[in-house]
Amino acid sequence: MPEISRFLGIVIYMYFNEHNPPHFHAEYNEHRVSISIQTLGVIEGKLPSRVLSLVIEWAQEHQQELLDDWNSIKATGQYHRIPPLV
Repeated sequence: MPEISRFLGIVIYMYFNEHNPPHFHAEYNEHRVSISIQTLGVIEGKLPSRVLSLVIEWAQEHQQELLDDWNSIKATGQYHRIPPLV
C-alpha cells in the first residue's frame, strides 16, 4: 500500500492491483474513504466534513499526478510521492 502523500494527519495511499475506477484512499484517525480521481467524488467511506474538504482541495491541485500514479502503479508498480497540501 504505497503512501502517496501525508499532511495534517491525513494519509493518502493507493493499493497495488486495485480495481477500476481510478481512485485513491484517504485515512484520518479511524476514518477511511475512497475517492474517484476523475470525479473527486466519494466512492466509499466517510471523513469528517472539514477533512474531506482538505482532501478534495489537495486532489484538485494534484489530479493529473494522481492519475499518473494510478496508471504507473497498475503498469509497473512504481509511483511518485505527491507534495502535501500547503
